[in-house]
Order: sequence, then structure tokens, then C-alpha cells
Amino acid sequence: MTALIRQLLAAAALCLATGASLAQASTATAEPAPKGPPDGFVVPADPKPGDSNAERARSQPGNNAPMWRAVRDSGLQPGSSSLPGAEQGVLIQPFVQYPGSRLTNAGEAWRQVRNQWLLPYGGSLLLIVVVALGLFYWKKGALGQDHPDAGLVIERFTPLERAAHWTNAIAFVTLAISGIVMAFGKFFLLPVLGSSLFGWLTYALKTAHNFVGPLFAVSLVIVLVTFVKDNIATIWDVRWLVRGGGLLGGEQVPSHRFNPAEKGMFWWGICVPGIVVVGSGLVLDKLLPGLDYLRGDMQVAHMIHAVASVIMMVFLLGHIYMGTIGTRGAYKAMRTGYVNEGWAREHHALWLDDVKAGKIPVQRSTPAGAAPPVGDTPARA
Repeated sequence: MTALIRQLLAAAALCLATGASLAQASTATAEPAPKGPPDGFVVPADPKPGDSNAERARSQPGNNAPMWRAVRDSGLQPGSSSLPGAEQGVLIQPFVQYPGSRLTNAGEAWRQVRNQWLLPYGGSLLLIVVVALGLFYWKKGALGQDHPDAGLVIERFTPLERAAHWTNAIAFVTLAISGIVMAFGKFFLLPVLGSSLFGWLTYALKTAHNFVGPLFAVSLVIVLVTFVKDNIATIWDVRWLVRGGGLLGGEQVPSHRFNPAEKGMFWWGICVPGIVVVGSGLVLDKLLPGLDYLRGDMQVAHMIHAVASVIMMVFLLGHIYMGTIGTRGAYKAMRTGYVNEGWAREHHALWLDDVKAGKIPVQRSTPAGAAPPVGDTPARA
């Protein structure tokens, strides 16, 4: 037994010795493990604040901070670019502070004015006017009386005046509807129509807006030239204003062809804002020669255009109301061009007096002695 144990121990020792010898031989024949950088390797320099994007790509691959800093500062320090145009290389505009915005780059400042002021307050003002007109009609109804077709028949608007008015009116309504959809449509139409149909609609309306704009400009000039002579203020207008036009009473105050409210509409609802809308619109359409049409110019033109458009729409909502359902007989006067003596006496008594006195022709668009429209009573002196 003792001899057997000794033989086993001797065999184990021999195995251990053989394994150690083999391990030493393997270690001696294997290549030594690499230590340090490979031959020719150069340690990159530490990144520096003034590195170019190429230098930063070598020191910190994937770090494009220099490029984005150049983009951010390009509005202050124009970069270089192969793109044509007056602002090549200026990827971000310089810092400005538009009315209602904070001091930031011009693109963001314009966005703040549009989203925080023009859209919410302009939309609210239009909605308030619509609701106010609805409440007024519900409370007062149509103003004036129904007058039978008897007595003197007067041509209030000539064919030229009506053509100019309706052309301008149709152009304005087209511009107003397309402008409202482009500005506010995403709030009330997009959820209903969906993105595809809404996108098609806004594209079509934007195209119509651009092409109808010049038509509105031309017709506006014709309207202003045609009606300006009858919209000059007189002493009678002061008396009309003092009595509030009789709006709160039961009888209207005498006036000439247009009363002070209509004259105010002409100057402050059509003439002044119309000229501003047309001028800024021509800039946005790039139709004025000699301008560079820089982004800042277009942003300022857009803000002016939006403000003037809202003012014009507010005034003309009242004009459309009074010319249709707000005043009995007013729409017929612009549609046919004629009014009877009763309507003229109720709404424009001083104008009727001038007509009957011969200061204003009863029939202005046809030669003397021509027959009046069928169904109307012949004019009396």
C-alpha cells in the first residue's frame, strides 16, 4: 500500500514538471505583446476654441461645434457661399428687436411678432367685430324703411362706379378669405380637412392671393379716383357727427351723397390701409423695381401688410354689413345703380335736395332724354 502511494505521487510530480516545461517553451516561442502606439502615430493636439471644423475633426472626430458656431454667427459675420443672391453666406440674420419681440435674430423676432401678436390679437379683433355686428343686427335689425317705387328715380351709381366697386369688392373678398385661411386656417380648418386637403387648399389660395393682388391694386386706384370728390368733408358732416347720425334715435340726420360714416370708411377703411396693403403686398410679390428683397425687408413688409389688412377687414366688415343686411335698400342701390325718392330722402336728404334743384343730374350715365330703366317711374324735375 505504501509502495502504491509512492508511485502515484511520483507520477503526479512528473506530470507537473512536464507541464511547466511545456509552458516555458511556449512562452519562449510566442511573439512579445505590443506596448505603446504603433509606428508613425502622432498624438493629436488638444482642441482649441479657435479651431476650424477641419482641425476639430482631427482632434475630436465627430465634433462639429466650430461649424455650428459659424452658422450661428453668420448674421453678424457673413461667411462665404457659392449660392447667388444678396445675402449669400448669411445663414442666420443679425439680432434685432421688432415691436413686440425680444432681442434675438431677425427670423426668430419676426416669428414672435407673428405668433404672439398678429395671429392672436388680429384673429380676436376680427371675431369680436363679427360677433358685435351679429348682436347689433339681432337687437336693432335692418335700419331704414321700405319705400315703394314711386316718385323720382335717381341714378345713384353709374355703371363705371358699380363696375369699379364690384371688381374691387370681389378682389378684396378673395384676398381676405385666402389671407384668413393662410393665417388662421391651421386652427379651424386643418383639424377638419386633414393635412393633405388643407395643404392643397392653402396652396391654391396662396396662388390666387398672389394673382388677385395686382387686380385689387388697380381697381383700388379706380375706386379712389372715382369717389374722392364726393368724400370731401363739409360743415354738414360736423352736424351729422354731433348727433351721431341719428343711429341711436329714430330719425336719420340729413347728409349729402355720402354721410360722414361713409366718408370715414372711404379714407380710413379703404384709402389709407388700402394703399399700405397694396404697397407692402407689391414688396412681398417682389414687383417693385430697385429693391434687394432681403429677408429683413420681407419680414417688415409682412408685418405691415398683416396689420393693415386686419384694419381694412375690420372696417369693411362694417361696410359690408351696412351695405347688405344692415340698411334696407342699400344693396339694391349698388346692384342696380338706382334709388327712389323715398330712400334718398330718408338717408341722404341734402343730396336729394341738390338733385331736385338741378345741381346734380338725375341720370348721369346716359344722354339727356334717354328712357329710364323699365319699371321705374320717369324722373321729374
